Amino acid sequence: MTDATEADLTGGTPRPRPEGEVEKIGDRKLKPATMMMGHGYDPMLSEGALKPPIFLTSTFVFPNAAAGKRHFEGVTGKRPGGAEGLVYSRFNGPNQEILEDRLAVWEEAEDALAFSSGMSAIATLFLSMVKPGDTIVHSGPLYAATETLISRILGRFGVQWLDFPAGATREEIDTVLSKAASGNVALIYLESPANPTNALVDVEAVAASRDAIFTGDNKPPIAIDNTFLGPLWAQPLRQGADIVVYSLTKYAGGHSDLVAGGVLGTKAHINTIRLMRNTIGTICDPNTAWMLLRSLETLELRMSRAGENAAKVCEFLASHPKVEKVGYLGFLERGEDKRQADIYRRHCTGAGSTFSLYLKGGEKEAFAFLDALKIAKLAVSLGGTETLASHPAGMTHLSVAEERKQALGITDNLVRISIGVEDADDLIADFENALKAV
Repeated sequence: MTDATEADLTGGTPRPRPEGEVEKIGDRKLKPATMMMGHGYDPMLSEGALKPPIFLTSTFVFPNAAAGKRHFEGVTGKRPGGAEGLVYSRFNGPNQEILEDRLAVWEEAEDALAFSSGMSAIATLFLSMVKPGDTIVHSGPLYAATETLISRILGRFGVQWLDFPAGATREEIDTVLSKAASGNVALIYLESPANPTNALVDVEAVAASRDAIFTGDNKPPIAIDNTFLGPLWAQPLRQGADIVVYSLTKYAGGHSDLVAGGVLGTKAHINTIRLMRNTIGTICDPNTAWMLLRSLETLELRMSRAGENAAKVCEFLASHPKVEKVGYLGFLERGEDKRQADIYRRHCTGAGSTFSLYLKGGEKEAFAFLDALKIAKLAVSLGGTETLASHPAGMTHLSVAEERKQALGITDNLVRISIGVEDADDLIADFENALKAV
């Protein structure tokens, strides 16, 4: 939360942390779960309120004209780093700034931004990085709306794209990046695990390939959608990514009652993205930011419980005679795909709670299963407190061309399941009953 003196506002010194901010106890660095309770907020600036108020205002009063000018120098990009104080709610606000401080904590990112949705975060990222004639290299599959944005919308403005499969080897990645390097590669965009197949991307291999093929000023940043596993089970900044993207609607929000997005990364990249956000107004509103602050306090608890539940449910499903296979990351060590197992060991600290269930049959069997569920809700999205199930080929990825869906393994017998925090045995009973309808 912005807390600067008049001298700070006019002199350009970095905004101080709130008074009494605690990040270490002696030599012990506090864990993110602890810091979610108060990081970035000083109760004494808000009448002693333990929790931040919701700041429902469109604009903020400047202490003097010089401060107002300096703020707008940051907002308009004449000076990097954004405003050093509160200006206007399209640019910043107390709730959003506290949220951004806490989002950055989880992955030890230099800076973070909050957005009105996951797709507004992705769209703002792309618009800030690419121009006509540029190329985006990406892993596949991606969330369907992201693929649509790249190929159908940015493509109309002369932006090109090349892709490689999520599980690509270093050699396969080299081949695609070398081909793309004949033009200007503005961004390498990844999604891991891939939606909805759960295939992992080798971020370290992508970073090594990028660094070998591109040098100097033409080195494109690596951005990655970390929604499925982050921030508890994966932290791709550690593997060489420069920018991390989130649909905060999912695990960060965690209660299926808000829509928001986030971008984390280096200050240089965040400054570029912030300037675009300031221009097109894709920041999240103060009420949503406040709700996310509430949710971040229980993020570790919710994700841990959901992950434990998923492990139990997947063990049951894997042995059921009507199930073809279960695309659950926790099973990689048992399978034949040594490549995916190796990526999992190097990149992940947990298997998550969202997985792919392949039933024996096709759309008819998948729909019968979905329609028979009682506890699990038939709805898109993931990462909420409740268990959700959907049919990607007929719902979230319906707009993807049929041949591409087949190439990416998005088949008619695929059901995507996101496990919540209910009792695991109750969920198993629900799935067992629904399988009887298949």
